[in-house]
Amino acid sequence: MSNELSVILQNSANLIQTGLDEDTLAVAGGAINSGNKRISIRGKAFRKVVGGKEVSVSENNYMDVVIVKMAHTASRTFYAQQYKEGEKISPTCWSSDSRVPDIDVKTPQSKTCDTCQFSAKNSGANGTGTACRLSWRMAVVLPNDPAGDVMQLVLPATSCFGKEEGGKYPFRPYIQMLANNNVSAGRVVTRMQFDAKASTPKVVFSPSAAVNANDLELLQRQGKSAAAESAVKLTVYQTDSTGEEEVTTQEAVTPKADVVDEPVLRSTEEAKPQVLNNASDVMKKWSVKT
Repeated sequence: MSNELSVILQNSANLIQTGLDEDTLAVAGGAINSGNKRISIRGKAFRKVVGGKEVSVSENNYMDVVIVKMAHTASRTFYAQQYKEGEKISPTCWSSDSRVPDIDVKTPQSKTCDTCQFSAKNSGANGTGTACRLSWRMAVVLPNDPAGDVMQLVLPATSCFGKEEGGKYPFRPYIQMLANNNVSAGRVVTRMQFDAKASTPKVVFSPSAAVNANDLELLQRQGKSAAAESAVKLTVYQTDSTGEEEVTTQEAVTPKADVVDEPVLRSTEEAKPQVLNNASDVMKKWSVKT
């Protein structure tokens, strides 16, 4: 930050905005630095990571959040190189919508994701899962600090799809359940919990409480902030032809082998989300302690 701007902000702190205007966001583009705050689920623990460094670990196997923004579709990344601990690796191919490779992919592996050999079942390491990894991005805040940090959460495929069990849902069925009951995701406090039966970190979701009505306007602004926009956007680590880092990337991606089967997005046999009969049924279900 320049000395001039520091002086201005000291005298006019109200200049700092939760959400930047569209022109500023458009011109700033990938240069926006929101501190890269995110929630990691590594090792079956909810960890807060800032600028690539872990700053705190939750002692509970659950975490309550409010979802302020979600990517509209899952994304995909394929790494031809083998993962090595701590090494920055550039993906070979990626897709922001899980349908076609992004326009800036230099070596697309297929014209479409659903016809790609690397998104086929059992194409992953040791003949399990898929070589091209699917994930879903969202931006969340803590319900007790709605004006605080907007954090990125990236979910693996195993946390995104599947069936409800015991009132707990994978991510997409959870959002479908809310939608079928005319409830927007940003109007409830969502409880994330680790599935104790899963061998790898798998998060399931359930509604915990209604969002404080006085916070709704603030949460909407948080969802329009630069941090939220950045959190739901797929950004990858790339190098140019000389091996130097490209300046347009925001963070390094260090993939780990995914040895679980991923669902096929085009499948017509997805589990139907639960429809509760009325609003009182919804509130009764929320009141059940987990």
